[in-house]
Amino acid sequence: MKQFLDDNFLLQTETAQKLYHEHAEWLPIIDYHCHLSPQMVAEDHRFNSLTEIWLGGDHYKWRAMRTNGVPERFCTGQDTTDYEKFEKWAETIEYCFRNPLYHWSHLELKTAFGITKVLNTQTAQEIYDECTDKLRNDPEFTARGLMRHYKVEIVCTTDDPVDDLHFHQQYAKERREDDARMIPAWRPDKAMAIENPITFKAYIDRLGEVSGITIRTFADVVDALQKRHDFFEANGCKLSDHGIEEFYAEDYTDAEINAIFNKVYNEGKAISHEEVLKFKSCMLVVFAEMDHASGWAQQFHYGAIRDNNTKMFRLIGPDTGFDSIGQFNTAKAMSKFFNRLATADKLTKTIIYNLNPADNEMVATMLGNFQDGTVPGKIQWGSGWWFLDQKRGMENQMNTLSVLGLLSRFVGMLTDSRSFLSYPRHEYFRRTLCNLLGTDVENGELPASEIERLCQMVEDISYYNAKNYFQF
Repeated sequence: MKQFLDDNFLLQTETAQKLYHEHAEWLPIIDYHCHLSPQMVAEDHRFNSLTEIWLGGDHYKWRAMRTNGVPERFCTGQDTTDYEKFEKWAETIEYCFRNPLYHWSHLELKTAFGITKVLNTQTAQEIYDECTDKLRNDPEFTARGLMRHYKVEIVCTTDDPVDDLHFHQQYAKERREDDARMIPAWRPDKAMAIENPITFKAYIDRLGEVSGITIRTFADVVDALQKRHDFFEANGCKLSDHGIEEFYAEDYTDAEINAIFNKVYNEGKAISHEEVLKFKSCMLVVFAEMDHASGWAQQFHYGAIRDNNTKMFRLIGPDTGFDSIGQFNTAKAMSKFFNRLATADKLTKTIIYNLNPADNEMVATMLGNFQDGTVPGKIQWGSGWWFLDQKRGMENQMNTLSVLGLLSRFVGMLTDSRSFLSYPRHEYFRRTLCNLLGTDVENGELPASEIERLCQMVEDISYYNAKNYFQF
């Protein structure tokens, strides 16, 4: 019987162990998409407790706790102590066998704090006290210290066009030589959210203020966004990210877009669903053309149904664990959108992340339609995202990419996380990758004589492909 979470965790063959320990384990981390707070990085935030760093903002854990019958006050409430919340998580994790949270949590305890004990109700107080003491007092258990500990080389945050990037600028001036580089990533979703007229108008007003452009027409919006795009580029930005339900590729004319914008922004009138789709379609093209002109990579995260529980949304807001996988028939729109850009020679490097695993084969084959031979793996299929960033989801993504594309050119893993303790997800991914390849060698499905090439493949997917793709 193998020991839980030993050095060969998830590595089922000698070849897998060689690939991981000699070629993946010690490589730096390029975390090219996350939701870390730039302020916490810039100010080298010190955490008050294990609860703050582990449960604060972690909707994965909150979903599990609610499912286990834990009242909301122990998840997002303000009238309980940090330890009371942690205690409820310790009770819940006893029911998390085979849930990825079980693996992630114990990997984080081991790799960050050196704790190999299993978390449960009996060990909760001891683990909480030991970790909290380190977080409060050890000089290397701050936000930056943890990133150094995990050998994070690049971290790309998620930033709105109206953000002033003050904390990025502050950090760039102050960071140590061995600190990660922190780069902003452009996330302009609010600039296309015209379906919510009140918030849309307020956002466009804010965009006008920060750009110094008086906005009256749609052309003014584009000018303001371009000015902010240039500002982001001047601050090191190399990539964008878009969180969309589905791809939008309606036909539209300039006159129609001008009329739609004027109707909402200047006249305060409601618009039809068809007009919403036309506007979003236009905005996706505008964003994509800006990225192409700057040589950025663009990322599209699609397929989530967000804020399903309206009662809880009103009580505690978005991103609190009430989202789910959606079903959208988006293949034709995705194809039309990329074809529109490719035909105009304005399709930049692109990464697609699907949330519904039913789209796996569709996305894997869509990539090949728009590769143009200019950049290896120019059109990428992103690693298993959100509900799919667990062992089976990552295996399914890599297996499908292997048979329908080139796994060797894959840019690998990212955290997509708000937590400074999420970096073991890169280890989890690398172990899974090495196990897949090692198993193929041991089964005679890949030649053992090509082990040097396989070792390079592991290093590329774990680190070098991303470094070269984003030109970091």
